[in-house]
Amino acid sequence: MSQRSGEQNPRRFLTDRMLGTLTRYLRFMGYDTMSANSLSLGNAREDTLLLDIASRDNRILLTRDRELARRGGAQAVYITSQEVMEQVQQVAALGLIEPEIRMSRCSLCNTRLRPATTREIQEASYAPRSARGKEFSWCPVCRKLYWMGSHGDHLEKRLKESLSS
Repeated sequence: MSQRSGEQNPRRFLTDRMLGTLTRYLRFMGYDTMSANSLSLGNAREDTLLLDIASRDNRILLTRDRELARRGGAQAVYITSQEVMEQVQQVAALGLIEPEIRMSRCSLCNTRLRPATTREIQEASYAPRSARGKEFSWCPVCRKLYWMGSHGDHLEKRLKESLSS
């Protein structure tokens, strides 16, 4: 578990609206992952917009929409499963990610995390009582505190189990 190991993941992703959980997992793994959920709803040309963003920002488009993936060509991947661990397995099998929890990006907004200050840790009512041995990260946009605790350990365990099966 290499927490805050920098941005060693040059690969960047764009996910469609059907892949919210995969988006969060990719962010936990340290991948710069933009979500279509950050775009305004109701754009009839959203698919074209997603293709434009993927091309312009050099992002790999991950989608559950077969036609959109076809239109995206080599820049897009059709995600076959509805189950998140199978989605992670598929993206890993394609060699696009190294599934490891890194906690270097905010799972909510995709902002790069920075080390948390003592004050930020103390003011977070949800922080663990004992900070000993823990590294804390802070999202300056969402103002959310992150650390590897039981939730991160659980995610790491799920990743390892799903990839070994």
